[in-house]
Amino acid sequence: MADEVLTSREGAVLTITLNRPDVYNAINRAMHEGLAAALAGATDPAIRAVVLTGAGRGFCSGQDLREFESLPGGVREALEQTYHPNIRAIRSLEKPVLAAINGPVAGAGLSLACACDVRIGSSAATFVPGFVGIGLIPDAGSTWFIHRLLGFSRAFEWMVSNRRLSADEALIWGLLSEEVPAERFPQRVEELAEWYAALPTRAVAMTKQLFEHAYTASLDRQLQLEAELQQAATQTEDFAEGVQAFLEKRLAAFKGR
Repeated sequence: MADEVLTSREGAVLTITLNRPDVYNAINRAMHEGLAAALAGATDPAIRAVVLTGAGRGFCSGQDLREFESLPGGVREALEQTYHPNIRAIRSLEKPVLAAINGPVAGAGLSLACACDVRIGSSAATFVPGFVGIGLIPDAGSTWFIHRLLGFSRAFEWMVSNRRLSADEALIWGLLSEEVPAERFPQRVEELAEWYAALPTRAVAMTKQLFEHAYTASLDRQLQLEAELQQAATQTEDFAEGVQAFLEKRLAAFKGR
C-alpha cells in the first residue's frame, strides 16, 4: 500500500488515514491507489467498522492541482479510473464507514467525506466546496450526496457560493452528525467507532442497503426488499443472540455474524 494512505486496526475497527499532511492530504494518483487497497482490505469480515480520516491538521483539501493538468486521458477518464471506484467501494462496503473530519475539508475531499455513512467533525473542521471557486463543477459524487443531505436549494446555494462553513454551521445543516471539541476529538472517534463495531454488523449492512435503495424505489418495491432482507436477518447468529439477550434481560453480545 502506498505511503500516501496508512491503515491501522484496533479490534474490529479499521482506520484509514489519508497521509499527505504537508499539503492537507491533497489527493493524487498514489493516494487513490492506497485508498483502493485499504477499502479492499476493509471487506475482511473481522472488520466491523471503518474510520476514514486525515493526517496532520486537515482531513483532505481535494485534488492535488499540481497533478491535475497532467492527468492522462483527460479529467473524465481520470474520474472514472480513480475517484469513482473508491466512492463506489465506500458505498458498497457492508459495514459502517465513519468520516472523522479532523480539520479543513474541501473539493473532492468533501465528496469523500459525504460518501461515508456518518460524519463526525472536530470543532477545528471547516468545509469549503472548492470546485466553483476555480471554475469547475462538483464531482466525485458530491452533487448526489450533498443534494440528499441538504436538499436542492441549500446544496445548490452552497456549492455555487463556495462559502466556507464552520463545524457549528455544518452541524446545524445536518452535514455533521456530531461536533466534538478538538482536544477530545480522537477519543470520541475511537468511542464511536467501537460502538458501531459492536452492533449486529449484518443488520447494519442491510439497513445501509435499504436506505440506499429507498432513493429511487417505489413504496411497493421498498416493502418487498425490506421483507426479503428481514428474512435474511432472521437467519443470522446475531438475531438469535439479540432475542436471547432480550429474554434474559441482558446486553446482547453481537459478533457480526
